[in-house]
Amino acid sequence: IPILTETPSDLFGVVIVTKDGKVYSAGDVDYVFSIQSVSKPFTAALVMSEQGPEVLKEKIGVEPTGLSFNSKLALAIHEDAVNPLVNAGAIAAVSLVQATSEQDRWNKVLGNISDFTNTPLTVLEDVYESEYTTAFGNRAIANLLYNYERLYSDPEEAMRVYTRQCSIGVSARDLAIMGATLANLGVNPLTNKRVMPAEDVPELLAVMATAGFYDESGEWMYTAGLPAKTGVGGGIVAVV
Repeated sequence: IPILTETPSDLFGVVIVTKDGKVYSAGDVDYVFSIQSVSKPFTAALVMSEQGPEVLKEKIGVEPTGLSFNSKLALAIHEDAVNPLVNAGAIAAVSLVQATSEQDRWNKVLGNISDFTNTPLTVLEDVYESEYTTAFGNRAIANLLYNYERLYSDPEEAMRVYTRQCSIGVSARDLAIMGATLANLGVNPLTNKRVMPAEDVPELLAVMATAGFYDESGEWMYTAGLPAKTGVGGGIVAVV
């Protein structure tokens, strides 16, 4: 994504939010950057909330790929999305959000992530433009999924909503609240609003543990041992 090269590489911030809402932070914790792939578990959570956890296993898959996040090879081998944390599965997850229109689909995706953060989030439009106009690989993935009947909306609509999802602006503080909401079994600890069913959280954390770091998920679990998700925008969220 060309515009991401403009992000200052010396920024660093860490935030911990506890299940009872205490916040501990250090560094550049309020700098807003694009959420990118850290958004993926949370849209998967929305799909689970709407249709139950079995839908991920049946219509996307929950197997780690051992391949890079944007691999087309996984599709060639499996003819399905493999899991909701790689690009193919995340695009499929967006297509599974129950919606009457593209705007309705986007409103649900944005509203859900905003509920996780307790912040009215917006899209970084320059990031969206840069990402969408260069998304040839993701467009190929969406069309392959559609061809295999593993995409559940119009491919370009899913692509647009997915790309806007990845372009949402967040801070390290926002991500910490999102992680704390999962640690708190689906209840945002700052608002006490239930964002997803408690019984679905273990399944989501299982996918984060096995696929949250893509082809380095095993090494991450071996050394850190926490369900987590990375994003090319620079963010990592981990759940204790």
